[in-house]
Amino acid sequence: MLYSLFTWLKQEFNLPGAGLFQYLTFRIAMSILLSLVIAMVYGKRIILLLQKKQIGETVRELGLQGEQQKKGTPTMGGIIILLSILVPTLLFANLDKVYIRLMILCTVWLGVIGFLDDYFKLKARREALRAGGSYKKKDSDGLAGVTKIIGQVGLGIIVGVTLYFSNAVTVEREIIGSGNVALHRGERLTKDSTGRILPGTERRVVKVKTPITTIPFVKTHEFDYSRLISWIGPGAERYTWIIYIIIVTFIITAVSNGANITDGLDGLAAGVSAIVGAAIGVFIYVSSNYRFADYLNVMYIPNLAELSIFVGAFVGGCIGFLWYNAYPAQVFMGDTGSLALGGIIASLAIIVRKELLIPIFCGVFLVENLSVIIQVSYFKYTKKKYGEGRRVFLMSPLHHHYQKKGFHENKIALRFWIVTVLLVVVSIMTLKIR
Repeated sequence: MLYSLFTWLKQEFNLPGAGLFQYLTFRIAMSILLSLVIAMVYGKRIILLLQKKQIGETVRELGLQGEQQKKGTPTMGGIIILLSILVPTLLFANLDKVYIRLMILCTVWLGVIGFLDDYFKLKARREALRAGGSYKKKDSDGLAGVTKIIGQVGLGIIVGVTLYFSNAVTVEREIIGSGNVALHRGERLTKDSTGRILPGTERRVVKVKTPITTIPFVKTHEFDYSRLISWIGPGAERYTWIIYIIIVTFIITAVSNGANITDGLDGLAAGVSAIVGAAIGVFIYVSSNYRFADYLNVMYIPNLAELSIFVGAFVGGCIGFLWYNAYPAQVFMGDTGSLALGGIIASLAIIVRKELLIPIFCGVFLVENLSVIIQVSYFKYTKKKYGEGRRVFLMSPLHHHYQKKGFHENKIALRFWIVTVLLVVVSIMTLKIR
């Protein structure tokens, strides 16, 4: 909004200082600062409001150290993160860009699903207490699991359809000759003995729509999704959109649920998300800058730079939320925040064509997800085979396993942050290591 306003003031009245909003770096900085202010200043007011409304966490008896101290801590604090992301984005980003609109939709969509989930949990608790009974958290999981999955799948379909069919979503390719042969950046053109490019092999840069992504650690690092279906026969590539949308939907659902599962310790999910967001910000900056993309031999994606403002707000919102969510937490994000964080990270990675790097820089989310799958699967298998369920971990998700082993939750969260930093560094190294 402010971007459009000051652009108009600059064009119509040549207002001194209005041109500052044309600089992307200025708007990124303002986005980060405003998101921090919203989270740290207005976040306190939101926490007080949640306390006033008695929107507190109900603790289950899990035998974990310090769990009873969390009883009554305000939840649904993800509202703080959502506001810290949306307000700076709406003010400083160019809302005409398809990627900005898509990420705003993603944030609101998953935020609403998480909010409804938290709301129904709270409603069930209040009704139980009003009836004079005792409420156990396991008595109600908020929204039914299938309902949340349907919501996540719905978003995945929208994201997949937009990225595949929108004419505003393109990548840059280098074409030689008549345009029938595409070169990867860095490949040589046909030259004669003197080094001159032969006639008909001139380099041309064009924007094309193609469902390609980046393969880490591989020299020829681009992968076209149409290869997954081309083996069927001639013309099969026209149905690539089906495969692409299924993959996008799976990634968004998996990462969103991974972030939701990770949100079990003070500051854990917010800290990991902030670090991962910063890494995606690096990928966006490199892929949106022609010179950096050419030097690092990575895919150049037009119109991507504006997304840096959204990422700046995302990282700032997560860090600002940690002011109150770090141990001992004064507020929990709840599903309102955790579902949105995972979905945002997945969507950003898909947009910047780095979704195959998700298992690396989102390694914590992945391991947390796998620990639950392994625990449940092994328990069911052993119960069926031996008549008694057995466990691989002391408790799942994985962070609870370490709590059972006696590690303080603050140490667990900090070490998971450190692991995420290492994974992020490895991910960024893939820009040069092929």
